[in-house]
Amino acid sequence: MLQDRLNKEEITACIEKWEQDIAAFHEGKAWELLEQIEGRDDQEFVVTYRAKLFAMLAYTRFQRTEQMDPLVERWVKEALKGDPTNVFSHRLKVEAFFTYLSNVPIPSKFSPIRETDHSAAKKKAATEYYEQATSFFEYIHSLEERYLAALESLEFVEDQELVKNLKQLVQLIEELKEQFQLILTTAGQYIDSVSSVYYSASQFNEIVTATRKITSIRETWIELLSEKWTTQQRKTALEELHEMVGLTDVKNRVKRLYQYLNYQKERIRQGFHSVDGINLHMILTGNPGTGKTHLARLIAKIYYELGLLERDEVYEVDRSQLVGAYVGQTEENTTKAIERAAGGVLFIDEAYSLKREGAAGNDYGQTAIDTLVSSMTSGKYAGTFAVILAGYPNEMRRFLRSNPGLRSRFPEQNQIEISNYSIEELLEIGEKVAIDNDYVLSTRAKQACRQRIEKAQVDESFGNARTVKNIVLDAIFHKGSTIKLEQTEAEDFVFLQAENFESKVDSKESQRAKYELEQLIGLEKVKKEIIHLTSFVEIQQLRREKGLQALPLQVHAVFTGNPGTGKTTVAKLYAKALNEMGLLKRGHLVVVSRADLVAGYVGQTAEKTKEKIKDALGGVLFIDEAYSLLTDGHGGFGKEAINTLVQEMTEHEENLVVVLAGYSKEMDQLLNSNPGLRSRFKKHVHFDDYSRDELVQMMEKRGEKIGYFFTNAAKEQLSEQLAEQGHPSNGRYAMDLFDRIVQAQALRLINQNDVNEEQLTILEKVDVENVQF
Repeated sequence: MLQDRLNKEEITACIEKWEQDIAAFHEGKAWELLEQIEGRDDQEFVVTYRAKLFAMLAYTRFQRTEQMDPLVERWVKEALKGDPTNVFSHRLKVEAFFTYLSNVPIPSKFSPIRETDHSAAKKKAATEYYEQATSFFEYIHSLEERYLAALESLEFVEDQELVKNLKQLVQLIEELKEQFQLILTTAGQYIDSVSSVYYSASQFNEIVTATRKITSIRETWIELLSEKWTTQQRKTALEELHEMVGLTDVKNRVKRLYQYLNYQKERIRQGFHSVDGINLHMILTGNPGTGKTHLARLIAKIYYELGLLERDEVYEVDRSQLVGAYVGQTEENTTKAIERAAGGVLFIDEAYSLKREGAAGNDYGQTAIDTLVSSMTSGKYAGTFAVILAGYPNEMRRFLRSNPGLRSRFPEQNQIEISNYSIEELLEIGEKVAIDNDYVLSTRAKQACRQRIEKAQVDESFGNARTVKNIVLDAIFHKGSTIKLEQTEAEDFVFLQAENFESKVDSKESQRAKYELEQLIGLEKVKKEIIHLTSFVEIQQLRREKGLQALPLQVHAVFTGNPGTGKTTVAKLYAKALNEMGLLKRGHLVVVSRADLVAGYVGQTAEKTKEKIKDALGGVLFIDEAYSLLTDGHGGFGKEAINTLVQEMTEHEENLVVVLAGYSKEMDQLLNSNPGLRSRFKKHVHFDDYSRDELVQMMEKRGEKIGYFFTNAAKEQLSEQLAEQGHPSNGRYAMDLFDRIVQAQALRLINQNDVNEEQLTILEKVDVENVQF
């Protein structure tokens, strides 16, 4: 994407490169260049290169849509207005005329008309000839203006073969005109002459001769048109793969595989043979949306092109189509799938689901695997089909380790892992999706699309190309659902703008976290610490956006304090604040304790911890009483959780924020236990206990939210009965005390008659007195 303003030499070089190789032309970049060209002082430069860009935009769009729509016509006019000799514009006009010629209504055959036919049959056939001739002349008449435009452009077209073909087609049109005119004149007279079995023999012969000449001309016509469209012949599988965005490693692997298979095929042709034959079975691994299914189809096509398979078809199945519910059904289902795939490829998506860990005895996944392996190596269908297993990398590796028999059927060279797409590749895919749907992204739209993609890149569940496609289609829906049709221009049906990609989150929600933090009772020191921390993050983010050097973001924190001091509440608002400023993509809070991270045997703790970290990606992982990870009575599994946490924090960087919570002294011991922990948690926030007045305020606020109000006497009674220094359980105690006061009010009111609405909302002094503090 072009972000910086280019000088004239850079713009000139880019456009001239496209002129030399139109296949390298990029519509999105062309619009960016147009924006940079507009408004420059050098008017001659603006007019010349604006014309070149419009010409190539029109030509590329015509090649894609194969029609001269109003937008293409408009861009051609813009191009020729700036440069009447523009080659691409003139070539487009000529090629467009070819497209119109391909639709000339020349009958592939004429209804037979015989001398022995009854008069009604002769008249019907002659009438059909007359209508076909009329249809031909109507279409030719509609082409006259385009024909003249094409003739004017011929002198600017450098492709002499193209010019020659067009001239020959025009000559054939003249010959067709002559024959159709003969039919038009003669058929009309012939229709009038037919009466019973009497007719004009000379007219009959003229019609038959004309139809034969038209049929002969049509054969030449089709040959000339087919020569013109030879460049649009079916692409090979390798060519299709090469045109895909990214996948450099995969392309190299498949190219080597193609060379190897071709080599083995040639050895066989020369009489050599291999005991083990050619192994066509493959494993494709990759995260969602990386193109595993599409790649499987291309591999099937490669096998077919090399003559290794009879068909290039792929039969796709998953566990539900193979594994049955009773004995014998799984073998039947799997055998049927193999029969369907014979001669082609059997593609099994999420193959590891066939064998589930800890599955019950009535799970027949292993039976499907055994049946598949047997058919791959022996029996009726052995060697007649290829198996391609697909799935996520980690799950597939575990699956193959647990199935040695299956793994041995897939050599290392036949195992391909597809990496995630880079952000630039994803943006290119997004532009391609837009172009395929006849839209173009503006410069600002690309930036907005990039932001949506980055926001979606949270964890391994990110759908890569699939997610990007959904983002673009969502933008198209947004545009179509909000635009006012009575105020549209041609560009409104083509361009996607930045506002079409805007998140649906109401802008009023922005910065709500800081406001909510301010509304919390007490915690004045904590509020200042959190505001300082989030302000630092926000400014560093802004420096990055402006291209300035930013300091490393220190976002992990240690919250210390007694229970009930608001650590979890503040962590939730901290996550929300980081999300609002764009650092965290989800901004959610995942609260865990030792039991959620530590398991009972070696290896399981790391997996358990990683699963919780996956849940927290894009948000904040809050580890309550984190020091309990040190209190290992056996096995040292808590330390395994700590080591895993440090490792994952390094791997996920700013996509994960961790907050450790607990008592001050114990938290120091925890940080000292692992140097990696101490270096990553430089921000410490201490939560003081709540005072008596703050506890009373909490209960008042809780009551107001749900429609309860303390009388002044009740509040005074609360202050008298609460200790001045508050309570060790802090906010939890205040919430529990409030609930008990409400229960006391309920017990008092239940014995009264005619309780009114006001009484239901008032908490009296007696209600406080009836509660045990």
